[in-house]
Amino acid sequence: MQWVKVLGGVVGAAALLGLGIIVGHFAIPKGADSPAPSASASQDLDLKILETVMEQLDANRIRENLRELSKEPHLATSPRDEALVQLLLQRWQDPESGLDSARTTEYEVLLSFPSEEQPNRVDVVNSTGAVLFSCRQSEENVTGEQGGPDVVPPYAAYAPPGTPQGPLVYANQGSEEDFKELQKEAVKLQDSIVLTRYGGVGRGAKAVNAAKYGVAGVLVYTDPKDINDGKSLPNETFPHSWCLPPSGVERGSYFEYFGDPLTPYLPATPSSFRLNSDNASGFPPIPIQPIGFEDAQVLLCNLGGKLAPAGWQGGLGCDYNLGPGFRSNGIFPEDGQVNVSVHNRLELRNSSNVLGIIRGAVEPDRYVLYGNHRDSWVHGAVDPSTGTAVLLELSRVLGTLLKKGTWRPRRSIVFASWGAEEFGLIGSTEFTEEFFSKLQERAVAYINVDISVFANATLRVQGTPPIQSVVFSAAKQISAPGSSGLSIYDNWIRYYNRSSSVYGLVPSVGTLGAGSDYAPFIHFLGISSMDIAYTYDRSKTSARIYPTYHTAFDTFDYVDKFLDPGFSSHQAVARTAGSVLLRLSDSLFLPLNVSDYSETLRSFLQAAENLRDLLEQHNISFGPLVTAVEKFEGAATSFNQRIATLWEGTPDPLQVRMINDQLMLLERTFLNSQAFPEERYYSHVLWAPRTGSVATFPGLSNAYSQAENTGHEPAAWAEVQRQLSIVVAALEGAAATLRPVADL
Repeated sequence: MQWVKVLGGVVGAAALLGLGIIVGHFAIPKGADSPAPSASASQDLDLKILETVMEQLDANRIRENLRELSKEPHLATSPRDEALVQLLLQRWQDPESGLDSARTTEYEVLLSFPSEEQPNRVDVVNSTGAVLFSCRQSEENVTGEQGGPDVVPPYAAYAPPGTPQGPLVYANQGSEEDFKELQKEAVKLQDSIVLTRYGGVGRGAKAVNAAKYGVAGVLVYTDPKDINDGKSLPNETFPHSWCLPPSGVERGSYFEYFGDPLTPYLPATPSSFRLNSDNASGFPPIPIQPIGFEDAQVLLCNLGGKLAPAGWQGGLGCDYNLGPGFRSNGIFPEDGQVNVSVHNRLELRNSSNVLGIIRGAVEPDRYVLYGNHRDSWVHGAVDPSTGTAVLLELSRVLGTLLKKGTWRPRRSIVFASWGAEEFGLIGSTEFTEEFFSKLQERAVAYINVDISVFANATLRVQGTPPIQSVVFSAAKQISAPGSSGLSIYDNWIRYYNRSSSVYGLVPSVGTLGAGSDYAPFIHFLGISSMDIAYTYDRSKTSARIYPTYHTAFDTFDYVDKFLDPGFSSHQAVARTAGSVLLRLSDSLFLPLNVSDYSETLRSFLQAAENLRDLLEQHNISFGPLVTAVEKFEGAATSFNQRIATLWEGTPDPLQVRMINDQLMLLERTFLNSQAFPEERYYSHVLWAPRTGSVATFPGLSNAYSQAENTGHEPAAWAEVQRQLSIVVAALEGAAATLRPVADL
C-alpha cells in the first residue's frame, strides 16, 4: 500500500537524519568554548557575511604568505616541509583567527630520491669509454636560489637505478605512435638511449613505451618551442622574462598510479599490509633522467640519421635527426654513445597531512572540503605555494569571523594541506583510503586550489557538471582584476567559452583528469569536485604550462615580477574559491545543479550514435542507452521542479536534508568498481581515462576501439556490450537517486 511505503520512508529517513546529526556532532572535535550562534535550520547563505569575506581577503597578506612559504625548498618530508606543517598548525590554532580544531595525520609512504653519494649523470663517451661531454648535474645559479644544499638535483622520481649505454635516438614525445614511426623508418631501437621531449604522454609512459621496443634508457627535456614560444637565449629567459632558462630541468614523479606505491587501496598506516617494493607495479621499467634544453641541444644538433618529421622539429635552432648515433661532421665521433647513470633510491618516509576544521552549526556531519598540497620539488612558489598562500588567507578570514562569534557555517568545512602530492597525490589518496566510508557518506564536495595562479589573464575551472552553476554564480559577483570593469565571469567568457544548448554562450569548464589532489575524490569516491585557478591567454603563448614548472627557478620573485605583480589574480582566486566554499557550506539547498549533467550525457549519447550501426551488427542493442539518458533527463527535471516547489513554501529540515542528500549522492551513482579493472582507483564511468577516439562514455569508447582493432573477436565485442551495460546501469541508478526518496 502506497501510504505504508511513504510512511515507512519518512520514518526511516527521519531516523537516519537524527543518527547522522548525532554521529556527525561527535565526529568533529569541538572548537572554541563559546562557539558562534548556531544557524537556524531554515537559514540560507548570508549575503552580508559573503560580502564581508570578499572585502577582507587581502592581496598583500597573500603575497606575504607566499614569500614565507617559498623562501626555502620544501621537498616532501624534508625538514622545511615539516616546518610548514607546524606553520599551518600554528595559523589554524591561533586564538584570534584560528579554526575550531587542527591536527595532523601521518602516513609511512614510499618515496624516491637521488643518491647524494652517487649523483645521476648523463655523458657522451667514445669507443674506449672516455667522457667527451657531460650534461649539467644541477641548474645554473642565476639568482642565488638554485645552488643551495636543499635544492634537490634534477631526477625522475621512481626511475630505477642503472647505467645503460647505447647509441642515441630521438623519439619525439615518446608516445606509442612515435615509436611505431621510428620502427617504420627502420631506426634501430634495441639497446639504444632515446631522447624525448616533455608533452604528449605522461612522464612514466615514455619509459613504458620505450621499453617495449628494447630501449635501454630514456632522457627527457623541455623543448623551448613547447614552453618558451621558441625563446632559448639566456637574455630572453628568467630572470629577464618568465621563460625557462636553458639549464632548467623539470623534475617529477614517473610513477604510473597515484597513492602510496606499497599500499594500494589501503591507508599507509603502521598496521597496513605492504607490498614488497620489488613486486610493486607502476614504476618505470628502465632508467630515465631529465636534462635541460641547453644539453639537449648539444645532443640533438649533433645527431645523425634521417631527418625527423616536421611535427617532431623543435626550437633548438637546428634540424632534428632521428639517429641512431651522431653525424659525421659533428663534435662527437659517429660511434659515440650516451651513458645514463641513475642511482635513485627508494625510501620509506613519514609524510603529514594537516587538517583544519570548522564545525557546522546545523549539519556538522556534512563536510565541504577545501584542499591544496604543501610539498614542492624546490622552492615551489607557483606550485603549490600560490595555492597554499590563498588557503591560509581564506582560512584566516573565516577563522576571524568564527572567533568573533559572528558566523558559523551550516555545514562543516575541512581545510586540508596534503603531503607528498608531487610523488603521486599521496597525502590526499591515503586520506581517502583511510576515511573511505566516512567521506562517501558525508562529503558534499571537494574544492582543489593547487596552483592558484598560472598567469593573470582569466579564471580557469575544471570540475564535474553539477559544480558549474555554483562557480558561475560566484564568478558573476566578483570583479575581475584590472581596469576592464568586467566581472570574473564576463572576463572568463572572453578567453574560454563554449556554446551550450541550454544556456547559450558560457565559460568552458574543463574535465578532471588526475593532475592534482581532486583525483581520488572524484575517481575513487565519487565526490563532486573542482579545481580553480587563474591562467594565461592562450592566444599569446603556446606554453603547455608556466615555463619554470618543477624547476629551481620557480621562486617568489618569479611570481612577484612576472606572473602576478600586485597579487590581484591571487585575490581573485581567493574570492572565487571563497565564495564557492561559502555557498556550498551555508546555502539551505546545496547549489549543485543536477540538470547540468543532462547536457554532458546528451553529448556523450550523440557521439555514441556513430557506433550504433556496428554495435547492432554484433547484436548489441543501442536502445537501452538512449532510454537511460532520457530517464535521467526526466528525473533531473522533476527533481529541480521539486526544489523550486519547496522554495515557494517553508521546507522542514527533513525535506531539506533529503533533497541535499540526493544532490550529494548523485555523483556516487556513477561509480562501478568493476568497470575498469586494469585501472587503479578509477571507477567513475563518465570520467575515467579515455583511450578510444570517440568522445563518449570512456569504457564504451575504449572497448569499441579495441574491438574494432581485433576485427570479429567475440570476446572483444562482449566487452563492448559489458561496458554499455555498465553505463546503462549507472544512468538508471542516477535517475533513481533523483526520484522522491519514498518512491522505491
